[in-house]
Amino acid sequence: MGKRVRHLWRTAVLGAVLPMAIGAHAQTAAPLSVIDWLDNPAPQTQLPRAPIQQRTAKPHARDEPAVAATGTAPVVTTRPLDAQAPRNVGIVPMAVTGMQPDLWQGSEITTLLRQIRTLPDLELPAANALLFTVLLAEAAAPAGDPDAQDKLTRARMDKLMQLGAVDPALALAEQAGADRSPVLFDAWMALSLLVGTEDTPCEVLSRTPYLTQQTDTQIFCAARNGDWDTAALTFGTAQALKLLPRDKLALLDRFLNPDLFEDAAPLPVPRHMDPLTFRLFETIGEALPTGPLPRAYAVADLRDVAGWKSQLEAAERLTSAGALPDNRLLGLYTNRKPAASGRIWDRVRAVQRFDIALDTGSAEAIAKTLPPAWQQIRDGALEVSFASVFQERLAPVSLTGRAARIQQTIGLLSPDYEAVALNLSEDASSRLLRGVALGEVTGPPPSDALPRAIYDAFASPAPNAEWVKMAKSGRLGEALLATLDGLRDGARGDSRALREALGTLRALGLEDTARRASLQILLLERTP
Repeated sequence: MGKRVRHLWRTAVLGAVLPMAIGAHAQTAAPLSVIDWLDNPAPQTQLPRAPIQQRTAKPHARDEPAVAATGTAPVVTTRPLDAQAPRNVGIVPMAVTGMQPDLWQGSEITTLLRQIRTLPDLELPAANALLFTVLLAEAAAPAGDPDAQDKLTRARMDKLMQLGAVDPALALAEQAGADRSPVLFDAWMALSLLVGTEDTPCEVLSRTPYLTQQTDTQIFCAARNGDWDTAALTFGTAQALKLLPRDKLALLDRFLNPDLFEDAAPLPVPRHMDPLTFRLFETIGEALPTGPLPRAYAVADLRDVAGWKSQLEAAERLTSAGALPDNRLLGLYTNRKPAASGRIWDRVRAVQRFDIALDTGSAEAIAKTLPPAWQQIRDGALEVSFASVFQERLAPVSLTGRAARIQQTIGLLSPDYEAVALNLSEDASSRLLRGVALGEVTGPPPSDALPRAIYDAFASPAPNAEWVKMAKSGRLGEALLATLDGLRDGARGDSRALREALGTLRALGLEDTARRASLQILLLERTP
């Protein structure tokens, strides 16, 4: 995956990131994830601002003196006259996200770094989609620290890498000027190593060696640039002064002197993996499996040099985190016929049969193939991606029984959830789903804790006052990260956190996120 894939990611991001709507009314249902419109990007039009971002004063009467709307002192930012204005960094413009460039301006940089680094896996696809929006939005860092922008960008890159979104992180690094920043260079190098484009940062390092203090990177890049004398000298120095761990020195020794280790036994896998170690093992002919490694390493298996099974497993792992386009996974599923049986092969076979049945248009064939395909997709925790890919083709088919119930679930998990909800019955089993999808719950509240919390969030929203205050005081990014953390706790069983998080999303104008997150909690079986 090189420049072409990063270009596709930029296209997907620019067309699909969640806009902020006005008020608590429903926004047009649109794909939440930055990967959903990869092949059909949305038009880039100026979106309305959320209420918390509107700062234009109301016009006064002609002869009436101007008066303040409130007694609250405004937030005033100061800087020296010769200082440069804060630079916006991000690959998704305000016209797409609806978020102003002052997303982070009112926050303390240390608070933001801690929030981003400690934010756990969010698990809900709707929550991950909003997180991608926040991390990729074009915005400036808080003032005060001359390195604040690079520090914040580095934290965003690291979080994207943790999610497996390596190509967006690379695009962010390039846009932020990683080829000139010692703060960003090492992260840029790590991302490049995972996708096999390390020659670019290595070439930059040959011209500006001050960009990194990592001795192993210096040795590796010197060798990649053909400067074997420098590589050998630096390696000898590192060996004599014990600048690197013994296992890294042994690995670099085999990389620099392959002829000396032709008959040597394979090296033991180190306990602590990093992208350079991973790449060096591959270079010396001892490639490591990515399954036991953090999610970002799965990107390496998407290359054509990997086998089909490895590509499938990597694509499923990344798609479940929202880090890969849904249609990319479908393309791999339908790439060829499986020649074996087992978990992933059974899923491929079931999806292929369902895809063929959709092509025939036969309701009987679809009804026969949909249940086993859905069961396989549920086993892989890929329901939302499956719904995004197949809803448009499945919706016109008239089904009955179990297949019809699955069809309804798929519709509610898809971007078309609102249209699907209009056709739901208003009986007790469907009333809450219909109300959440349409944004207006009716009838008596459910008795179970989480459904009741969702009901309350739509019947009488009670947003977290502290988070709303953050957003109103120029700390919108900080407020959204806190809300996402609360949403995760809520999805795991904390009914109060769920009610507050959903209420806050609605108060901030993120109605679509609130609805889709609620539907996913109600329809997906996720155990903590």
